[in-house]
Amino acid sequence: MAVAINVMYEQWAPGSAPGIGPMGNPLPAGATDYQALSWSEYGPRTGIWRLLEVLDRFGVRASFYPSGILTETAPATLRAIVDGGHEVCGHSWSQNIIAATLAEDDERSMIGRCVEALESVTGQRPMGWISPRCTPSAVTARLLAERGFRWFGDVFDADLPYLMNTDAGPIVGLPFDLDVNDMPLHIRYGQPHRALVSTFRDTLDGMRSERHKSYLDVTVHAHIGARPAGRAALTRILEHLAQSEDCWIATRGELAATVPVTDPAGSPT
Repeated sequence: MAVAINVMYEQWAPGSAPGIGPMGNPLPAGATDYQALSWSEYGPRTGIWRLLEVLDRFGVRASFYPSGILTETAPATLRAIVDGGHEVCGHSWSQNIIAATLAEDDERSMIGRCVEALESVTGQRPMGWISPRCTPSAVTARLLAERGFRWFGDVFDADLPYLMNTDAGPIVGLPFDLDVNDMPLHIRYGQPHRALVSTFRDTLDGMRSERHKSYLDVTVHAHIGARPAGRAALTRILEHLAQSEDCWIATRGELAATVPVTDPAGSPT
């Protein structure tokens, strides 16, 4: 069994705030939710450093998904992620930019901007992508393949990674498991952070009993699960994994690499 640890590291464009926050009740249309905005800024100010400390303590490499705008607002945090040996993936320029609302050329430009900025700041070219809200457009897979991405995670129709063919070439569809994820569990469903641990263990036990090849995602957000109770939950999960001899802790890129991909000339890539 494989387990991927994911850190969603998100920021919104200036003047924008998350559409969802811990208070729950939305403000009237046109009003800026400064509470949600301040809550989200915990990620680059504090949360990302706390999560890096936890991962370093266990020697675990994770897949990080920074908004491209962080290359301008918090570049030191991105360099720290790479220095820690972690994988950097694409996650839109800012979280208020949703692929499904963009014209094709605008989405293509946004993807290119993210790639160039992340590679310039971190020295690591992102090879994987998950869209904000995990919601792609009809052409996201093709545009990512066109840009040389190896995988994207905006698919939910399988248990294992699989090869997708697009007009721009192949790309690996790497299903993203939302069960062990602090955003829906804690924010949408109002569960305490410790529910992340019980859901993780239930999922792992179910996978063990079925004896299928499988993997699961453990996902925390730098502005949500990096707070003390969330860090405690992630620590308990990592402690459990450290004692599990049947689990491979892998980055999402390593999982995608288990799917053979050939280029148009027939050579493995």
